Amino acid sequence: MRDTSQPRIDTIINALLAPAGAPGVYARTELFERAIEGLMQMITRNREPAAEVFTFPPVMSRGLLETAGYLKSFPHLLGCVSCLRGDEGSIRKAVEKEDWVEGLGATDLVLTPAACYPIYPLVAARGAVANDGQTFDVSSYCFRRETTHEAGRLQSFRMRENVCVGTPQAALSFRDRWIARAETIAKQLGLRYQIAPASDPFFGRVGKMMALSQVEQALKFEMLIPVRSEEEPTACMSFNYHQNHFSEIWNLRTKDGNLAHTTCVAFGLERLALALFATHGLDVPRWPSAARQILAM
Repeated sequence: MRDTSQPRIDTIINALLAPAGAPGVYARTELFERAIEGLMQMITRNREPAAEVFTFPPVMSRGLLETAGYLKSFPHLLGCVSCLRGDEGSIRKAVEKEDWVEGLGATDLVLTPAACYPIYPLVAARGAVANDGQTFDVSSYCFRRETTHEAGRLQSFRMRENVCVGTPQAALSFRDRWIARAETIAKQLGLRYQIAPASDPFFGRVGKMMALSQVEQALKFEMLIPVRSEEEPTACMSFNYHQNHFSEIWNLRTKDGNLAHTTCVAFGLERLALALFATHGLDVPRWPSAARQILAM
């Protein structure tokens, strides 16, 4: 069956985003950025009152990401920062070649794959957290080496995350509160959605078993909103319970001495913005008044 929504989303993308020379990499128009800014302010208003705010750069320590186990789970998505190696003469010789890429060498930096990865070692370095949980609002430009580039699947994108570090009860309660908030927000914005169990795109055959376990344990849920089509809605938010995964790596502990549990709630900002335009169209004055008021558009 032909996907009749595809021409419409193509029209929307062409109006809001300009190709920047590589698949999944775009320049953003003023109208698109207005929607992003409105979403950012909406998230700020809904975060936990005591949340500590951090904005991370689009790169992070390669060593920290290796320690976090990212290469075991998602090596196919990782992007590394490489530079030409050697002295002035060898660098000049490399750039004069047609295939100068051979002269590149990995640095101690990688492209940040998710906004929450840098927060866990930062928190661990401070010592134990309160049993009832410590919350954070973090954001970053992120990169993932995607092999497909359908609507909403970008290689360079912005992620906003709210994170809780605390007891298992605190982490799960945080996730439950955010699922309820997200549903309220989606209704206020006039977005059709569903909350569904989900899994991360783990690598290889072992990854398939990890994904199955993730679903069986109800560790991850996604908010799915029609962007490209009703039949294949797009994941625009995720609600992730890590149990003590990151705490075992970074020795994150609560005041009672136990390993902390962590939860992150992730907003895909470009996907949410596309969902708004796919739902309500490009003529913003004709959007529902509640949505325009919430986003100040």
